[in-house]
Amino acid sequence: MKRILLIDDDGEVRSCLRTILEQAGYHVLEAENGKAGIEFFMRFSAELVMVDIFMPEKEGIETIRELRREFPELKIMAMSGGIPGCDPDQYLGIAKKLGADRSIEKPFRRDQILAAVGELLAPMRAS
Repeated sequence: MKRILLIDDDGEVRSCLRTILEQAGYHVLEAENGKAGIEFFMRFSAELVMVDIFMPEKEGIETIRELRREFPELKIMAMSGGIPGCDPDQYLGIAKKLGADRSIEKPFRRDQILAAVGELLAPMRAS
C-alpha cells in the first residue's frame, strides 16, 4: 500500500483528502505544517508528499525546497487556494519551479486529486 503524507494547516482539508485517498487504497499520514511534516517524513517516509503552500511554522515553498534537496526522487504535489487578491496559479507555478512534481488548485474535485496522485505514483515504465 502506497503511503501519502498530507501537509496542510486546515484540518477539514486534511480530513477530506484522507477520506478520498484511503477509499482509493492509500495509507495516509497527516501533518499540520511544514515543520511537523518534515519530522513525520523523516520518521515514517512516504512515496508522495502533498503540501499546502500557505501554512504557519514552515510554509509550503520552504518545505518543498527542503524535501527536494534531501530526497531528490520523492514525489511532491503542491496545493493552494491562494490568498485573497492573489492568483493561486502564481504560487503553484513557483512551487513547481522549486521542486514540486505537480500542483493542484483548491478547491479540487475527487477525480482531480485521484488522477494527479495516480499519475505521480504510477510505476515507471522502461523506455
